[in-house]
Amino acid sequence: MDALQKTLTEDGYPIQILGVNGPGYESGNERVTENRDIPWLQDTEEVDAWTQWDVKYRDVYVLDQNGDLRFIYNLTVNDLGNPDNLDFLTDAMTGLIE
Repeated sequence: MDALQKTLTEDGYPIQILGVNGPGYESGNERVTENRDIPWLQDTEEVDAWTQWDVKYRDVYVLDQNGDLRFIYNLTVNDLGNPDNLDFLTDAMTGLIE
């Protein structure tokens, strides 16, 4: 995702990728963020955004400039090591796929 963020930024897209860790998984934050630049947020039991949004592990939620959900893409099913999957996600983020 760092490489995707870099590409989006270099191509002039005002898109910010960030990660949100589920409540109860705080112990993995240091490992997940090591050598990465993308902002990483920790969900809490009080907020519990993961439940509110029905998040599945490795979901990518693409929001528009108003914060409205446009698209959900799961990285377990759609490995970004496959260039077609990466292209699809990039196009979804940049608005080329509605």
